Amino acid sequence: MPGSLHFEAPTALQYFAALVADDASLSPLEAAISVAQDEYPRLDVQATLAQVDELADRLHRRIAVDAAPLQRLRQLNRYFFHELGFAGNVNDYYDARNSYLPDVLRTRRGIPITLALLYIELAAQIGLQAAGISFPGHFLVKLHMPRGEVVIDPFTGQSLSREDLDERLLPYRRQRGLTGDFEAPLGLFLQAAPPRDVIARLLRNLKEIHRTAEDWPRLLPVLERLVVLLPEAWDERRDRGLVRAELGRFAEAAEDLGGYLDHHPGADDAPALRRRLAAWRSGDGPRWH
Repeated sequence: MPGSLHFEAPTALQYFAALVADDASLSPLEAAISVAQDEYPRLDVQATLAQVDELADRLHRRIAVDAAPLQRLRQLNRYFFHELGFAGNVNDYYDARNSYLPDVLRTRRGIPITLALLYIELAAQIGLQAAGISFPGHFLVKLHMPRGEVVIDPFTGQSLSREDLDERLLPYRRQRGLTGDFEAPLGLFLQAAPPRDVIARLLRNLKEIHRTAEDWPRLLPVLERLVVLLPEAWDERRDRGLVRAELGRFAEAAEDLGGYLDHHPGADDAPALRRRLAAWRSGDGPRWH
Protein backbone atom coordinates (compact mmCIF):
# COMPACT_ATOMS: atom_id res chain seq x y z
CA MET A 1 0.00 0.00 0.00
CA PRO A 2 1.55 3.30 -1.02
CA GLY A 3 2.45 5.72 1.76
CA SER A 4 0.29 8.74 2.39
CA LEU A 5 1.26 11.97 0.67
CA HIS A 6 2.87 14.62 2.82
CA PHE A 7 2.65 18.29 1.90
CA GLU A 8 4.85 20.73 3.75
CA ALA A 9 3.29 24.08 4.56
CA PRO A 10 5.03 27.03 2.90
CA THR A 11 7.16 29.30 5.04
CA ALA A 12 5.93 32.82 5.72
CA LEU A 13 8.33 34.15 3.09
CA GLN A 14 7.25 31.57 0.51
CA TYR A 15 3.61 32.45 1.15
CA PHE A 16 4.40 36.15 0.73
CA ALA A 17 6.34 35.42 -2.47
CA ALA A 18 3.31 33.64 -3.92
CA LEU A 19 1.06 36.58 -3.02
CA VAL A 20 3.29 39.17 -4.73
CA ALA A 21 4.44 37.08 -7.70
CA ASP A 22 2.00 38.65 -10.18
CA ASP A 23 0.87 42.27 -10.27
CA ALA A 24 -2.49 41.34 -11.77
CA SER A 25 -3.49 39.22 -8.79
CA LEU A 26 -1.61 41.02 -6.01
CA SER A 27 -3.96 41.79 -3.11
CA PRO A 28 -2.35 44.55 -1.04
CA LEU A 29 -4.56 43.76 1.96
CA GLU A 30 -3.66 40.08 2.07
CA ALA A 31 0.03 40.77 1.44
CA ALA A 32 0.05 43.41 4.17
CA ILE A 33 -1.60 41.05 6.66
CA SER A 34 0.98 38.36 5.85
CA VAL A 35 3.80 40.74 6.85
CA ALA A 36 2.69 40.27 10.47
CA GLN A 37 3.62 36.58 10.28
CA ASP A 38 7.22 37.60 10.98
CA GLU A 39 6.10 38.77 14.42
CA TYR A 40 3.27 36.25 14.87
CA PRO A 41 4.33 32.98 13.19
CA ARG A 42 1.01 31.26 13.94
CA LEU A 43 -1.07 34.06 12.44
CA ASP A 44 -3.93 32.83 10.26
CA VAL A 45 -4.02 35.32 7.39
CA GLN A 46 -7.35 34.02 6.07
CA ALA A 47 -8.95 34.41 9.51
CA THR A 48 -7.79 38.03 9.60
CA LEU A 49 -9.24 38.61 6.14
CA ALA A 50 -12.51 37.15 7.42
CA GLN A 51 -12.48 39.71 10.26
CA VAL A 52 -12.25 42.51 7.72
CA ASP A 53 -15.03 40.96 5.64
CA GLU A 54 -17.22 40.79 8.74
CA LEU A 55 -16.71 44.50 9.42
CA ALA A 56 -17.51 45.30 5.79
CA ASP A 57 -20.60 43.09 5.85
CA ARG A 58 -21.99 44.87 8.90
CA LEU A 59 -21.69 48.16 7.03
CA HIS A 60 -23.01 46.77 3.76
CA ARG A 61 -26.24 45.57 5.39
CA ARG A 62 -27.03 49.12 6.52
CA ILE A 63 -26.74 50.74 3.11
CA ALA A 64 -29.75 50.94 0.84
CA VAL A 65 -29.32 49.36 -2.57
CA ASP A 66 -30.08 52.68 -4.27
CA ALA A 67 -27.89 54.81 -1.95
CA ALA A 68 -25.92 57.45 -3.83
CA PRO A 69 -22.11 57.37 -3.68
CA LEU A 70 -22.01 60.43 -1.41
CA GLN A 71 -24.39 58.73 1.05
CA ARG A 72 -22.22 55.62 1.01
CA LEU A 73 -19.12 57.70 1.70
CA ARG A 74 -20.74 59.48 4.64
CA GLN A 75 -21.86 56.18 6.14
CA LEU A 76 -18.40 54.69 5.65
CA ASN A 77 -16.71 57.61 7.41
CA ARG A 78 -19.18 57.52 10.30
CA TYR A 79 -18.78 53.77 10.68
CA PHE A 80 -14.99 53.58 10.27
CA PHE A 81 -13.84 56.62 12.22
CA HIS A 82 -16.61 57.09 14.79
CA GLU A 83 -18.40 53.82 15.43
CA LEU A 84 -15.42 51.48 15.03
CA GLY A 85 -13.07 54.17 16.29
CA PHE A 86 -10.17 53.69 13.88
CA ALA A 87 -7.62 56.48 14.25
CA GLY A 88 -3.95 57.24 14.11
CA ASN A 89 -1.76 56.13 16.99
CA VAL A 90 -0.61 59.59 18.04
CA ASN A 91 0.78 58.34 21.36
CA ASP A 92 3.17 55.77 19.89
CA TYR A 93 3.44 56.43 16.17
CA TYR A 94 6.66 54.43 15.71
CA ASP A 95 5.46 51.28 17.43
CA ALA A 96 5.99 48.44 14.94
CA ARG A 97 2.56 47.05 15.83
CA ASN A 98 1.02 49.96 13.93
CA SER A 99 2.27 48.22 10.79
CA TYR A 100 0.74 44.84 11.67
CA LEU A 101 -2.86 44.73 10.48
CA PRO A 102 -4.03 42.15 13.06
CA ASP A 103 -2.89 44.56 15.78
CA VAL A 104 -4.55 47.51 14.05
CA LEU A 105 -7.82 45.57 13.88
CA ARG A 106 -7.55 44.75 17.58
CA THR A 107 -6.52 48.17 18.93
CA ARG A 108 -8.20 50.34 16.27
CA ARG A 109 -4.96 52.33 16.12
CA GLY A 110 -2.45 52.46 13.29
CA ILE A 111 -0.43 54.55 10.89
CA PRO A 112 -1.82 56.08 7.69
CA ILE A 113 -0.95 53.17 5.40
CA THR A 114 -2.47 50.41 7.54
CA LEU A 115 -5.59 52.45 8.26
CA ALA A 116 -5.83 53.22 4.54
CA LEU A 117 -5.67 49.54 3.59
CA LEU A 118 -8.64 48.74 5.84
CA TYR A 119 -10.58 51.83 4.75
CA ILE A 120 -10.06 51.03 1.06
CA GLU A 121 -11.26 47.46 1.53
CA LEU A 122 -14.45 48.56 3.29
CA ALA A 123 -15.02 51.21 0.62
CA ALA A 124 -14.68 48.63 -2.16
CA GLN A 125 -17.13 46.28 -0.49
CA ILE A 126 -19.85 48.95 -0.43
CA GLY A 127 -19.36 49.89 -4.06
CA LEU A 128 -17.01 52.88 -3.79
CA GLN A 129 -13.88 53.33 -5.91
CA ALA A 130 -11.01 54.03 -3.54
CA ALA A 131 -7.24 53.93 -3.95
CA GLY A 132 -4.17 54.67 -1.89
CA ILE A 133 -1.93 57.65 -2.61
CA SER A 134 1.78 57.60 -1.76
CA PHE A 135 1.69 61.27 -0.83
CA PRO A 136 5.06 62.56 0.45
CA GLY A 137 5.33 61.90 4.17
CA HIS A 138 1.77 60.71 4.69
CA PHE A 139 -0.23 58.00 2.95
CA LEU A 140 -3.69 59.18 1.83
CA VAL A 141 -6.83 57.74 0.23
CA LYS A 142 -8.73 59.11 -2.73
CA LEU A 143 -12.25 58.18 -3.78
CA HIS A 144 -13.65 58.65 -7.27
CA MET A 145 -17.05 60.32 -6.91
CA PRO A 146 -19.54 61.49 -9.55
CA ARG A 147 -18.55 65.14 -9.06
CA GLY A 148 -14.81 64.61 -8.72
CA GLU A 149 -12.29 63.07 -6.37
CA VAL A 150 -12.39 63.20 -2.58
CA VAL A 151 -9.11 62.86 -0.67
CA ILE A 152 -9.24 61.49 2.87
CA ASP A 153 -6.55 61.44 5.55
CA PRO A 154 -7.02 57.96 7.07
CA PHE A 155 -5.06 59.02 10.15
CA THR A 156 -7.66 61.62 11.19
CA GLY A 157 -10.67 61.03 8.93
CA GLN A 158 -10.33 64.57 7.59
CA SER A 159 -11.43 65.34 4.03
CA LEU A 160 -8.64 67.41 2.45
CA SER A 161 -9.20 70.36 0.14
CA ARG A 162 -6.81 71.35 -2.62
CA GLU A 163 -5.51 74.10 -0.32
CA ASP A 164 -4.89 71.57 2.47
CA LEU A 165 -2.95 69.33 0.10
CA ASP A 166 -0.88 72.21 -1.29
CA GLU A 167 -0.01 73.27 2.26
CA ARG A 168 1.06 69.74 3.20
CA LEU A 169 3.14 69.47 0.05
CA LEU A 170 4.95 72.80 0.41
CA PRO A 171 7.84 71.58 2.65
CA TYR A 172 8.53 68.69 0.24
CA ARG A 173 8.49 71.04 -2.76
CA ARG A 174 10.84 73.49 -1.05
CA GLN A 175 13.24 70.75 -0.01
CA ARG A 176 13.53 69.52 -3.59
CA GLY A 177 13.43 72.85 -5.38
CA LEU A 178 10.00 72.20 -6.89
CA THR A 179 8.62 75.69 -6.35
CA GLY A 180 8.23 78.68 -8.65
CA ASP A 181 9.07 77.91 -12.25
CA PHE A 182 9.88 74.32 -11.33
CA GLU A 183 6.70 73.65 -9.36
CA ALA A 184 5.33 70.17 -10.00
CA PRO A 185 1.52 70.07 -10.34
CA LEU A 186 -0.46 68.77 -7.39
CA GLY A 187 -2.06 66.08 -9.53
CA LEU A 188 1.34 64.44 -9.96
CA PHE A 189 1.33 63.61 -6.24
CA LEU A 190 -2.24 62.28 -6.23
CA GLN A 191 -1.76 59.31 -8.53
CA ALA A 192 -3.08 55.97 -7.30
CA ALA A 193 -0.26 53.89 -5.85
CA PRO A 194 0.23 50.45 -7.46
CA PRO A 195 -0.24 47.56 -4.99
CA ARG A 196 3.47 46.65 -5.11
CA ASP A 197 4.41 50.21 -4.14
CA VAL A 198 1.94 50.14 -1.24
CA ILE A 199 3.50 46.99 0.23
CA ALA A 200 7.00 48.38 -0.32
CA ARG A 201 6.08 51.51 1.61
CA LEU A 202 4.66 49.45 4.47
CA LEU A 203 7.81 47.31 4.62
CA ARG A 204 10.09 50.33 4.47
CA ASN A 205 8.28 51.83 7.45
CA LEU A 206 9.08 48.65 9.40
CA LYS A 207 12.61 48.65 8.03
CA GLU A 208 13.25 52.11 9.43
CA ILE A 209 11.77 51.23 12.82
CA HIS A 210 13.94 48.12 13.23
CA ARG A 211 17.06 49.79 11.80
CA THR A 212 16.73 52.70 14.21
CA ALA A 213 16.45 50.23 17.09
CA GLU A 214 19.32 48.13 15.66
CA ASP A 215 17.02 45.15 15.97
CA TRP A 216 18.79 43.01 13.37
CA PRO A 217 16.80 39.78 13.94
CA ARG A 218 13.55 41.64 13.21
CA LEU A 219 15.04 43.72 10.42
CA LEU A 220 16.28 40.75 8.39
CA PRO A 221 12.82 39.24 7.61
CA VAL A 222 11.61 42.67 6.49
CA LEU A 223 14.53 42.94 4.07
CA GLU A 224 13.93 39.37 2.88
CA ARG A 225 10.42 40.44 1.92
CA LEU A 226 11.64 43.62 0.21
CA VAL A 227 14.10 41.63 -1.91
CA VAL A 228 11.29 39.25 -2.94
CA LEU A 229 8.91 42.13 -3.63
CA LEU A 230 11.45 44.30 -5.49
CA PRO A 231 14.04 41.94 -7.01
CA GLU A 232 15.65 44.76 -9.01
CA ALA A 233 16.03 47.07 -5.99
CA TRP A 234 19.71 46.36 -5.38
CA ASP A 235 19.93 48.79 -2.48
CA GLU A 236 17.57 46.51 -0.56
CA ARG A 237 19.85 43.57 -1.35
CA ARG A 238 22.84 45.61 -0.12
CA ASP A 239 21.02 46.42 3.11
CA ARG A 240 20.12 42.75 3.56
CA GLY A 241 23.80 41.92 3.18
CA LEU A 242 24.80 44.42 5.85
CA VAL A 243 22.23 43.01 8.26
CA ARG A 244 23.33 39.44 7.49
CA ALA A 245 26.86 40.52 8.41
CA GLU A 246 25.61 41.94 11.71
CA LEU A 247 24.11 38.52 12.40
CA GLY A 248 27.33 36.69 11.54
CA ARG A 249 26.13 35.30 8.20
CA PHE A 250 29.14 36.52 6.26
CA ALA A 251 29.02 34.25 3.22
CA GLU A 252 25.43 35.29 2.50
CA ALA A 253 26.35 38.92 3.22
CA ALA A 254 29.20 38.77 0.71
CA GLU A 255 26.84 37.38 -1.93
CA ASP A 256 24.42 40.27 -1.41
CA LEU A 257 27.12 42.94 -1.39
CA GLY A 258 28.79 41.39 -4.44
CA GLY A 259 25.50 41.50 -6.34
CA TYR A 260 24.99 45.13 -5.39
CA LEU A 261 28.51 46.07 -6.53
CA ASP A 262 28.09 44.21 -9.82
CA HIS A 263 25.01 46.30 -10.61
CA HIS A 264 26.23 49.60 -9.10
CA PRO A 265 30.03 49.61 -9.44
CA GLY A 266 30.19 53.40 -9.31
CA ALA A 267 27.95 53.91 -6.27
CA ASP A 268 29.15 56.31 -3.57
CA ASP A 269 29.39 53.49 -1.05
CA ALA A 270 31.10 51.05 -3.43
CA PRO A 271 34.70 51.70 -2.21
CA ALA A 272 33.77 51.10 1.44
CA LEU A 273 31.87 47.93 0.57
CA ARG A 274 34.79 46.61 -1.51
CA ARG A 275 37.14 47.19 1.42
CA ARG A 276 34.79 45.30 3.69
CA LEU A 277 34.60 42.37 1.29
CA ALA A 278 38.37 42.35 0.84
CA ALA A 279 38.90 42.30 4.62
CA TRP A 280 36.59 39.30 4.97
CA ARG A 281 38.33 37.41 2.20
CA SER A 282 41.85 38.18 3.46
CA GLY A 283 41.07 36.92 6.92
CA ASP A 284 41.40 40.36 8.57
CA GLY A 285 37.67 40.44 9.10
CA PRO A 286 35.39 37.91 10.73
CA ARG A 287 35.58 34.27 9.68
CA TRP A 288 33.13 32.98 7.09
CA HIS A 289 30.70 30.31 8.13
